[in-house]
Amino acid sequence: MSEQEAKVMKEEMNDYRVQGFSCANCARKFEKNVKKLPEVQDAKVNFGASKISVYGETTVEQLEQAGAFENLKVKPEKSAEVVNEEEKKQEEKVPFYKKHSTLLYSVLFMALGFLSMFVNGNENIVTALLFITSMLVGGLSLLKTGLQNLVRFEFDMRTLMTIAVIGGVIIGEWAEVAIVVILFAISEALERFSMDRARQSIRSLMDIAPKEAVIRRNGQEIMVHVNDIAVGDIMLVKPGQKIAMDGVIVNGYSAINQAAITGESVPVEKNLDDEVFAGTLNEEGLLEVKITKLVEDTTISKIIYLVEEAQGERAPAQAFVDKFAKYYTPVIVIVAALVAVLPPLFFGAGWETWIYQGLAVLVVGCPCALVISTPISIVSAIGNAAKKGILVKGGVYLEEIGGLKAIAFDKTGTLTKGVPVVTDYRVIEEQTDEQGLLSIITALEYRSGHPLASAIMKKADSDNISYSDIPIEDFSSITGKGIMGKINGKIYYIGSPKLFQELSVTNLNKAIEWDVIALQKQGKTVMVVGTEDKIEAIIAVADEVRESSKEVIQKLHQAGIKKTVMLTGDNHSTANAIGEHVGVTDVQSELLPQDKLDVIKQLKSENNHVAMVGDGVNDAPALAASTVGIAMGGVGTDTALETADVALMGDDLKKLPFTVKLSRKTLNIIKGNITFAIAIKLVALFLVIPGWLTLWIAILSDMGATLLVALNSLRLMRVKEDE
Repeated sequence: MSEQEAKVMKEEMNDYRVQGFSCANCARKFEKNVKKLPEVQDAKVNFGASKISVYGETTVEQLEQAGAFENLKVKPEKSAEVVNEEEKKQEEKVPFYKKHSTLLYSVLFMALGFLSMFVNGNENIVTALLFITSMLVGGLSLLKTGLQNLVRFEFDMRTLMTIAVIGGVIIGEWAEVAIVVILFAISEALERFSMDRARQSIRSLMDIAPKEAVIRRNGQEIMVHVNDIAVGDIMLVKPGQKIAMDGVIVNGYSAINQAAITGESVPVEKNLDDEVFAGTLNEEGLLEVKITKLVEDTTISKIIYLVEEAQGERAPAQAFVDKFAKYYTPVIVIVAALVAVLPPLFFGAGWETWIYQGLAVLVVGCPCALVISTPISIVSAIGNAAKKGILVKGGVYLEEIGGLKAIAFDKTGTLTKGVPVVTDYRVIEEQTDEQGLLSIITALEYRSGHPLASAIMKKADSDNISYSDIPIEDFSSITGKGIMGKINGKIYYIGSPKLFQELSVTNLNKAIEWDVIALQKQGKTVMVVGTEDKIEAIIAVADEVRESSKEVIQKLHQAGIKKTVMLTGDNHSTANAIGEHVGVTDVQSELLPQDKLDVIKQLKSENNHVAMVGDGVNDAPALAASTVGIAMGGVGTDTALETADVALMGDDLKKLPFTVKLSRKTLNIIKGNITFAIAIKLVALFLVIPGWLTLWIAILSDMGATLLVALNSLRLMRVKEDE
């Protein structure tokens, strides 16, 4: 496909919400039907998010016709918000007995059938009619789809069930067939309920941001729907209200609870020109916010979109199950046929007995539990992660994290805060005025523009020391060594220890040199302050290590991550000091961006599965080359959301061990589900040998397996960070 064609297709792509999916197989069949529509070039169903992306021209009527086999209802994505609200209200109004009336009527006719069988006997025409009515009421949709599949030689769960039902009716097993139909309907309802519960984690994200906001226009304050708010509008947010749109504070200050997006429970102080995000809670002051993004571009909208896309991405386990089910279902049909035919032909057994056993094999062979085992797990886990401020962009990455052997960390902004701070300030002579000297140092640095000057200015500000109004004469920069300037007739120097060796100051002794070396070994940048005659103070600045870094590295090692590597452009001594402090197993220093990429490639060749944790901007090549790229601080950072496979929204490294734990738990649950689903089928199939397998045991084992697998998967929604 040419770039132009791809662009045209993207422009013609439309998303639709789909209501009524009962299983993954139905979703795939719907996708196949939509692809056959005349003006459609391609279509992709996202079963996890219950939506379809259509490339080309089509109508809602055509889409609903393609999903008529399952009576699917389709709505355009743009109106989904309104539709969701309407559906919620309608669902609240619909009583249980009306919602499941078909199933209840089916059960009623079956009960009457058993009553008639008790009174009139099994062979009575009334008994037969009641059971057949129960089958038709409860299984009309099943039989209709199954027969269509049978004509097209498409074998799925409904095809197997239809053959079993028709066969059961032919050999006169009215009661058992009625039970099978009802239990299958219950199984589908449970499957649908489980999937809806998993999807609810994303729907709850949609409800986080208010649908209306107070906007000031033409001097008036009016309530406006978020769809009608424009970039540049001024939004008013009172204390206790949720923020409806992304924007920048133009008046007021407050503490904002960003837990809905970042997962962090501690409110964040926000002042003038600070960004605020839709869905967060204004806890204190009245805010005036200038809107910077349309509703579809807000951070919460992007998160919801990316999470839904992630739920649609098939994990390796899902790909295995899909491939397995593709060949498994026809094999079950062949096995069932052999069970029904071989014993009567070669061993003189009764035809009716073994046809019945063959039909039971068809029923027990339904891969419901197997097919649902992975999607519910992936949707539940990704939804849980999103609520805790961890954006995982696909099932494949969720699985890959569980198999990690090595994790590389960019130092600046990841293991450290990325902001330099003054760690040590020592005057050489006791009689020196510490505050007076600090104001002189800050006044000089204020004019220097040096990257570390901001740390010294912050120190002065926090100590309430004024510096901007101190007059300086003959200020100049000494290239590669430091700065100098005249204050009150005296020339002051700030620079490296080498600068003062050249000045030949009188008090440069071993004690000062040892102090400088000791601070440098701790990974700090040391600046010496003095005049032409003597050294007056030593000031050390460092990129502050995050409080959580040491604990996070320790937890990762306890979780079985064998290798943790810190990557930095810092010199060897600084890098080693920080690496030793946080506890990483390896330190790679004095690296250029290209060098970081080479280190990742080397780690990958040695360990196969490697994650890279960075800020998503200058670490983009290394993030892309790793097995899983993890970006820090995804809130409002488009680059992090687009580049990385996983984004830690709250800029919180402590979420990394939880992500590893959730991934491993997801993998274990998926493997457990698949093993259990296959094992229960094998156990039921072994009952064929002594002839003990019945239709109702077959469907009960299938329904039981589906229910247990679904409930087991939903446990992932409850995994907590402190477990």
